[in-house]
Amino acid sequence: MADNLTPSQRSYCMSRVKNRNTDIERCIATGLHRRGLRFRRHVRDLPGSPDIVFPSAKVAVFVDGDFWHGFRFPAWESSVSDFWRDKIVANRARDRRNFRRLQRMGWEVLRLWQHDVDRDAAACVTRVEARIKHRRALMSSNIQSRARRNALG
Repeated sequence: MADNLTPSQRSYCMSRVKNRNTDIERCIATGLHRRGLRFRRHVRDLPGSPDIVFPSAKVAVFVDGDFWHGFRFPAWESSVSDFWRDKIVANRARDRRNFRRLQRMGWEVLRLWQHDVDRDAAACVTRVEARIKHRRALMSSNIQSRARRNALG
């Protein structure tokens, strides 16, 4: 099926799509802030500009829309036009590339899907909070064990 808009019309429509501070992002950010967690948003220095970043714990959180990032895409890719199929395939490849780059840099990557946030935002916030606490505990124990090794040797 061909796109029914001209390239300039499609460009205008796409420019209107909000990609930062979406409702689901704000919902998660508000929940994290209410629990006393402080973070940075849309850190452009990191691959993929994660939506929420906890630098001290090295945790990057992406809050992704089901359509744009292709949640279970193979199950429904035949129902979209070639334009959208190509776009979503490219988005998924870019996401994988960015997640791998972050992981190689020592970051823990956490992805929250739109349908999960819509269903139970509090559970998503709890999941992020638990991951941060776990990472901080790991980092603290690594620092302590390094200090012990240095003291012994």
